[in-house]
Amino acid sequence: MADGGQHRAVADEPDTSTDRTPGGWRSRRRISWAAGIVVAVLLIAGAAVMTNALRGSGTADPAALRPDPSGSAPAFGPTATPSPTPEPGAGLTGPLNLLLVGVDTRISDPDWEPHADAVLIMHVTKELDRAYLFSLPRDLVVDIPPFAKAKFGGQRTKLTHAMSYGSRSADGKTKPSATQGLELVETTVSRYTGIAAWDASAVLTFDGFDNLVDALGGVDLNIDQRVASQHRQPNGEHRPGNAGGDGYAGPQMVYEQGQRHLNGWQALDYSRQRYITGGDYARQRHQQQLIKAIIGRVVSEQLARDPNRLEQVIRALGETLVFSGRGQRVIDFAFALSGLRPEAITLVGLPGASVGKGGSYRGEQLTQAGTRFLTELRAGRVDAYLAANPKLVVTQ
Repeated sequence: MADGGQHRAVADEPDTSTDRTPGGWRSRRRISWAAGIVVAVLLIAGAAVMTNALRGSGTADPAALRPDPSGSAPAFGPTATPSPTPEPGAGLTGPLNLLLVGVDTRISDPDWEPHADAVLIMHVTKELDRAYLFSLPRDLVVDIPPFAKAKFGGQRTKLTHAMSYGSRSADGKTKPSATQGLELVETTVSRYTGIAAWDASAVLTFDGFDNLVDALGGVDLNIDQRVASQHRQPNGEHRPGNAGGDGYAGPQMVYEQGQRHLNGWQALDYSRQRYITGGDYARQRHQQQLIKAIIGRVVSEQLARDPNRLEQVIRALGETLVFSGRGQRVIDFAFALSGLRPEAITLVGLPGASVGKGGSYRGEQLTQAGTRFLTELRAGRVDAYLAANPKLVVTQ
């Protein structure tokens, strides 16, 4: 991409493909549609960008195929043997580190600064056939470094603020930018985890998750505990503010334990709740389960064979997604990860505890088991560590 890999998800990305031969990469079209949204764990928009790039791919400039208005036959020299077209993603090798940030935005308020309510990391193995998905607490106390673009001097505070501080304009006149905020989140998370660089990253708004799930026809989730919603009524309407104090009032949507099929607003609402048993750590688990359910839905045989449905999915996202691929296209990641299946994704829950002074809550910190996971991940010993600490593995 001309913009160095930074773009909003669109449904009409220009076609850059060249190979129409049966042995070319277009012959892998079906599996790559599915793989495109496997990347959607963190880069939710993969499939449709790829669908449009692949549809109508050709080797010639369309203008060169039009008849010569003079009526004379064009002169051709000897036909050259075409060079093999490299498959998309051929240059991508593992391991890969991908970052997804889910943000809370208020469309009605153009000056509202986005907050990082979900920070998820996917580590893909060197062979690109297995992955580990884990979250960092939104209230994790971290050192947010200085960020000149927002005239931010740096602060030790909650991770969620990295997005809002980074989104501010230096002149104070431009509305907050989630694209710019992502840069500060990347740097902050990098310094905390020791993951030196991100191969790709994305920001998705809550509306984007809602629309995505609806476009997929809903998802099946195993509700692992009874959850009463702070934000929604049983009919899906938002609960009104509590006139007598903080919080909300009125009837609550309740998610009962068991296997459930949820639509968009239900899946999002369920995965957002943190005033439940387990607090924010339970919410992280639910968010991971939702993402894995989305992947499973997209790579199902039925959906993988229906390019029109996949286009519908990507169109539903609109401008709710920001993607940065460090010069690589979404299609490149999709092809590179075509062998990654939902069952090969391990969900990991990093344990933590609250920190503060006196009765004042300051935030969260990971326990030694959680920070050790990050160390073992960087060293390539994560399998052995999880085998020795099975309680870190999130079951469905």
